[in-house]
Order: sequence, then structure tokens, then C-alpha cells
Amino acid sequence: MNVVYAYPWDIVGDPEAAGRLKGVGADAVALAASYHTTRAATPLHPAHRLVDARHSACYVPVRPEAWRGARLTPAGAPWVASADPFGEARDALRDAGLPVHAWTVLTHNSLLGTANPDLVVRNAFGEAYPYALCPAAQEVRDYCATLVQEIVELGRPDALILEACGALGFRHGGHHEKTDGADWSPAQVALLSLCFCAACAARYEAAGLDPAWLRGLVRKGVDGAAPSVEDALGGTADTVRGLRTGLAGELRDLLLGRARSLRPGMPIALHASADPWATGPFATVAPGVDADLLVGNCWNALEVDEAGLRALAALGRRVGAYLLALPPRPADGAALSWLADSYTAAGAQEIHWYHGGLASAARLEAIARAIARSPQ
Repeated sequence: MNVVYAYPWDIVGDPEAAGRLKGVGADAVALAASYHTTRAATPLHPAHRLVDARHSACYVPVRPEAWRGARLTPAGAPWVASADPFGEARDALRDAGLPVHAWTVLTHNSLLGTANPDLVVRNAFGEAYPYALCPAAQEVRDYCATLVQEIVELGRPDALILEACGALGFRHGGHHEKTDGADWSPAQVALLSLCFCAACAARYEAAGLDPAWLRGLVRKGVDGAAPSVEDALGGTADTVRGLRTGLAGELRDLLLGRARSLRPGMPIALHASADPWATGPFATVAPGVDADLLVGNCWNALEVDEAGLRALAALGRRVGAYLLALPPRPADGAALSWLADSYTAAGAQEIHWYHGGLASAARLEAIARAIARSPQ
């Protein structure tokens, strides 16, 4: 199965867009129902060449009655000329014969995080990540559950894809990011991704850990270039790992339960990683999860992507590969087909193509050629 990703603004106002995505060989479209801040090219749209989504937004109507009394309430999207961007785009895609999967970004929300700094991830040095709502807070979990409910009820999708279904960490953060020169290792980044907000501190205390002492271990591990998280945390690593994977698991169970109570049998996919320390858009699903599909990030070196897919497949669920078809990947159908085949051999049963709206005509043609050549 081949799923092509798109934003509502790629479809709204372009009567050719749905047919164009159908023409590349897509079996379904993953359409953004909630999404973070972005500046997106629209190279083939008849009315614009750029969309500046200035803040995180919900693309189904924001009903006041659903959010009454909630401190965390999503914003709409005034940059799309539609009262219901998701619904309008969904209908156009369905008219072209394409099922629509609601691509739902959860805890990545700089608008709400900036306005509510007590509800965001805070690292061991006391620094807040305003783009990262922390699901240890009950209000964040309630926000995610209501968001999923509204998208399922109002959006009426054929399937649901959950992204950032857990805590975000150090990566995937600010505009004009300037952090690469620090040369932090994956272990240091994972340590910088551990949260010490008030809600997480309470969880550490409940597990018998002194948050101040643990914070000191993490700081020492970052500044001392610990070779692994386990080396930095020593005998507490198992406890901390369990708390982190448990937090992500609580959020997943809540959201999957809510969605299935509303639409029994609707397929639900997670952007996911089997790494127990993983944060961000592809949050950890270790040690296991009751979802229909686990989609692994395939934007890295091939051997890294293949290892990630094999680890997800070992969890006993269907696996998808989130294949980058934008730079630095070439606009070359044979090269993309080779990647898709490699990911299939590593366990992927679906290929999720990123991204149908951002791609040039040459890149769409390359995706079409890759899909045509692939056995998927």
C-alpha cells in the first residue's frame, strides 16, 4: 500500500490536486488534520506558491462547546480559505477515489506551549522546550484526547495517523535551529530530551527517585559526553526508562481507546520508534502497542532506517516506512524504488511518501515511477 502525505492547502483551491495525487499511484492520502508551524512551498497550486502556517492549527472546525473550560484549545487556520479545510480537502480526495487518513500531530504545538510554559518539556538544566507539550500533565492528555475526538467526529476520516504521540525532546524544535555545531551524540541528545517539568518530577518522586539528584546525573552525562543513557543514569536507568515508556504508553492507550470508542474498526497508525528513549514525532512504542500500523522514520542513512524498521517489526505489528522523497533524496524514480524495495525487505508493508504537496512536478513523477516499479 502506498500512502502519500498532503496538507489541506495543497487541495483546497486546486481542482487538479486530488487527481494529481491519484495519478502518482497513491492508494490513500494522509491529510493533515492538526499540524505544527511550518512554511510550505506549493509549487503546483494555481493560486499560490507558498503557505505560511504561522502557528500550530487544527484543520477541522474548532467547536467552542468541545473545548469549553479547557486551557489548551487549538487555533484555527486563517491561511486556508475554507471554514473546514480538512473536510473540503477530504471530499475532493474521496471524489477522486482516494481514502483519507487523518494525519494528527499531538504534542508538538509551539503556540500552546509558549502560552502555557508550565505544561511543556523542561530539561535537566531547567530550560523549557516551548514547542513540546508534556503528556505527563493531565491537561495535555485531555487536550490530545479531545483533539482526536474532534478529528474523528468532524473529520470523518477513513483511518487515523497519530504523530508526536508521546513527549517531544531536544530535536524538532525551533526556527532557524542552530544546535548542530555542539556535536552532541545521540546519547547526549536523549539525555537532553528527558523531562523535569513539575508533572514529570512528581512521577520520579512516586517511583522513589529524587528529581534533583536525577537531574544532576543527567547534567553530568550531557557535559561529560556519556556514551549511553544507561551509562549516565547507572542503576536508575531501568526505572527512568520504564517511566518514559510508560508515559508514552498511557497517552497511546488513552487516544486509541477514545478513537475506537467513536469509530470501532477504524485503522489507527502511529509514527513510532522501538527505541525506548525515542522522543519527538516518532515517539517510543517500547515495549509494545495495540495499534494497527507502526510507521518508522526513513529519512536517515539506509542502514539506520532498516534497523529501525526491523525493530518495529519485532513488536509484532504491521510496519510502514515514512520515506522522504524530498531533498537531499534525488528526484529519481529508480533511486526511490530501490529505497522502497529496501524498506520492504526490512519489514515495511506500507510505504508512506513524504510529501505530495511539497514535491515539484519532477519529484511527483519520480514518486509515480517508483510506485509503478514497486511490488507494494
